[in-house]
Amino acid sequence: MSSDVPPTSSRGLAARLLDQVERLGNRLPEPITLFAVLCLIVVIVSAIAAALGVQVPHPKDGTPILAVSLLTPANVQRMFTEAVHNFTGFAPLGLVLVTMIGMGVAEGSGLVAAALRGVATHVPRALLTAAIVFIGVNANIAADAGIVVLPPLAALLFMAAGRHPLAGIAAGFAGVAGGFSANLLPSSLDALLAGLSQSALDASQLLPGYHVQVTGNWFFLVASTFLLTLVGTWVTEVLVEPRLGPWRGEAVAIERGSAQEGRALSAAMLTALLCLIGYTALCLAPEAPLRAVGVAGVDSWKPLFDSIVVLVMLLFLVPGLVYGAVVGSIRSDRDVARMAGDAMATMGTYIVLSFVAAQFVNWFAWSNLATILAVRGAHLLRDLGLDGTMLMIGLVIATSILNLFTSSASAKWATFAPVFIPMFLLLGFSPEGTQVIYRIGDSSTNIITPLLPYMPFILTAVRRYDPKAGIGTIIALMMPYAMGFLVSWTMLLLVWDRLGWPIGPGIGLHLAQRILR
Repeated sequence: MSSDVPPTSSRGLAARLLDQVERLGNRLPEPITLFAVLCLIVVIVSAIAAALGVQVPHPKDGTPILAVSLLTPANVQRMFTEAVHNFTGFAPLGLVLVTMIGMGVAEGSGLVAAALRGVATHVPRALLTAAIVFIGVNANIAADAGIVVLPPLAALLFMAAGRHPLAGIAAGFAGVAGGFSANLLPSSLDALLAGLSQSALDASQLLPGYHVQVTGNWFFLVASTFLLTLVGTWVTEVLVEPRLGPWRGEAVAIERGSAQEGRALSAAMLTALLCLIGYTALCLAPEAPLRAVGVAGVDSWKPLFDSIVVLVMLLFLVPGLVYGAVVGSIRSDRDVARMAGDAMATMGTYIVLSFVAAQFVNWFAWSNLATILAVRGAHLLRDLGLDGTMLMIGLVIATSILNLFTSSASAKWATFAPVFIPMFLLLGFSPEGTQVIYRIGDSSTNIITPLLPYMPFILTAVRRYDPKAGIGTIIALMMPYAMGFLVSWTMLLLVWDRLGWPIGPGIGLHLAQRILR
């Protein structure tokens, strides 16, 4: 198959830039090693800071906050005796593992792939690009399944419509990876980041009793879903496809799922609807268990917010069971256990990372360095006269650049949250507000980093239609999406801030009352 491709010189420049990025990125250690190094740095810096008598006044009552050395006999003992407690008490760990139980069954039974295929094959051609981007943006609720299924399927859909398959791959990849944080429904990523934010907030001790909501970014991310769909569609049809030129290869007919798969998918969707109806009853029925009694306003929904991880898990688990039973992929409880176990097996690296990250978060808190850094940084930013707009733009840019070298959202936020949550908190931002600013930068540049774990898979899909393609081809293909998402998403944030709209149920970008005066 052949097609009109960009000039060799253009791809050569992109490839040379990529080589430099890849060389720099390869010098970074693995996230586990990175956190181990950070733990060592915290120990050393805490001893130096304590010896120098570093301190700051508490922003609430002015009492001194002293740097604490981790090399005292008591703290060395504490690092050993509380290591397991740090690990088991690490907020994101349980949230992620519980969610993966349902996802493992839904993916293992074939429900995730069938649902994506079923939606994509029933979309009118005029809405094809928008549908691909929209499905991609929402596919993150299925964790990594979307990035494996959607881009290759989008290529076939574009070919069937007589369009360039690389444009289909680009649209699908942009939605599923570039729009990874946006979604119409809360996902496991919301639970993961909220858990990290909670850990950082608790460690700072600046807002005791505050609970970071899993749905704290929901309203903003719903609006972001439609914005990214519009931007992704425009970039595909105005910038990417004209650059690729017309497709001169053969057209391909899309094979629809079997009748049995259709029946199974219908049964699973009906089951999902019944689950949602059940959730509604649990919230709205008289004496509903997921609504607090005797509490008014948003606080009455706290049991629902606290249950969202389990509810999301069940929303995948139960339809996955039904789909598997109808299609035959689940024949006994052993199949269910195997699917859930396979999903957990993929979390091994994350579990190890959580152990090391938990030590870093807690050691950083014990040393008081996070609070000292936050207070001094907040006062410095305030003294520089930076307003909220510059602060938000700065965090978005910093995150998007770091994302080129380490694409793990959890690894970066585990490092960023202990510093930026308290720093921005002192400047009037809510924890959820700081988190949503971070997510814009973290998502937008996923599609242009060679360190994305799925980049080799995307390259394989691209080479099916352009055997001479390299990583530079993908970077050049995806750069318009990355820049378009980054700019438009940041502008949406600034408009949202100016209008004072809530970013989630009962949650604003800013706190109702500032801590720092």
